[in-house]
Amino acid sequence: MNRKHPIGIFDSGYGGLTVLKAIRNQLPQYDYIYLGDNARTPYGTRSFEVVYEYTLEAVKKLFAMDCELVILACNTASAKALRNIQQNYLPQYAPHRRVLGVIRPSVEKVIQITKKSHVGVLGTPGTVSSGSYAIEIDKLSANTITVTQEACPMWVPIVENNEIGTPGADYFVQKNMQSLFAKDPQIDTIILGCTHYPLLIQTIKKFIPNEVNVLDQGPVVAEKLANYLLRHPEIENQCAMQGTIKYFTTENANSFNQKASVFLGETVRAKTIHIL
Repeated sequence: MNRKHPIGIFDSGYGGLTVLKAIRNQLPQYDYIYLGDNARTPYGTRSFEVVYEYTLEAVKKLFAMDCELVILACNTASAKALRNIQQNYLPQYAPHRRVLGVIRPSVEKVIQITKKSHVGVLGTPGTVSSGSYAIEIDKLSANTITVTQEACPMWVPIVENNEIGTPGADYFVQKNMQSLFAKDPQIDTIILGCTHYPLLIQTIKKFIPNEVNVLDQGPVVAEKLANYLLRHPEIENQCAMQGTIKYFTTENANSFNQKASVFLGETVRAKTIHIL
């Protein structure tokens, strides 16, 4: 009888919990391990080399924890590390394992739903400077879509300090929305290119036209993962299905538990581990 394995979900901190929540809503039958590298967050301001190093270390840790499939539920890690891990590390060291990201599923979806072919991308400075969304959209749309980016460096601290819905949150969200639409008033679809941002979606909608679509990555990634498992039964057959979830952090577990509950709306009990 083949041994079954949990699905690993990795993020530099807390944001990936929004992706995990959506995945569990759609695929509750599987076992999951969530790993947050909170001790070394944020990744968004770090170089490509450092993000690749940290992300690969986390992926190796999840492999060591018996995961055969790992989702990088982190835009910065997906932007700066995923391609190298898929093309350089896995073929040589872990050819039967898989690592997936959040950028391509989001891009595929946004190409489907944009009507005017004008797309806005909101992200951390690291994700925006990588140009990963613009590159992927250009590639998959054959350069038929205009992409406008806006870095939102204050949004992650707003979410993690539970300042959602405050005048301060409104100020920074409005400022970034005005900046984005000043660059391209024709934008009809916005990608939330950071997994923290879904918690600000109601604030965002206050400062954009009603007809503009706002793409929440979590449900999109969940839908694409379900499709991926259908298309790859050799991977799906290896997945454990007891409906369990374990949380791990590289920082203080009590602090993680408190903040994680904001993202998930439920009590979390994490364990502290060391990646190295």
